[in-house]
Amino acid sequence: MPIYDATLPLEEGMVAFPGDPVFGLERVLKTSSGDAFNLSLLNICTHTGTHVDPPAHYIEGGASVDELPLDALIGPGLVMGLPGVRRVDANTLRKGDLQGRTRVLFKTDNSSRLRSRTFCEDFVHLTEDGALYLVEAGVRLVGIDYVSIERFGNIGAPVHHILLSAGVVIVETLDLQHVPVGLCDVYCLPLRIRCGDGAPARVLVRTEN
Repeated sequence: MPIYDATLPLEEGMVAFPGDPVFGLERVLKTSSGDAFNLSLLNICTHTGTHVDPPAHYIEGGASVDELPLDALIGPGLVMGLPGVRRVDANTLRKGDLQGRTRVLFKTDNSSRLRSRTFCEDFVHLTEDGALYLVEAGVRLVGIDYVSIERFGNIGAPVHHILLSAGVVIVETLDLQHVPVGLCDVYCLPLRIRCGDGAPARVLVRTEN
């Protein structure tokens, strides 16, 4: 069973949500300059690149990233192919076989623009009724291939509130361009930041084909 890395590499100039601190890397020590070893300083936001949103991102008193249950982050899942879909709503989800799928990753047309350094406001997103459908279906982790799962400018972030209030873990900025659609195993390991409102994560997907 092949294993795919669904983690977008961290690099300067990578796309970020407007207003978020941008990723930076400073070479503090360099062997090329005569230092004994290489050492770098990172400037990184808790929601940089491929990352996890725990309940604490929006919900006062909600679980922080270090408190997320491992059995929600790791286990069987589904990469759902959604080419040509502009928004992931309940009707779209009803067409997929989500019964018993507790981890769902949306592979959309976002994948082709993820490496662009220009933020795209009109990205494929999850709707409020889609979020409610996932909660009712018993989904514990949902991921998407852009910097947010929510429509840009959606006042009050209702999609985040619906999912996170129900304890559904959100994974954003997944790199699914080369990941096959279908059943899989998901391995999502966010940095263990104490009381973290989010954390960059390494996400691996093992598929059946």
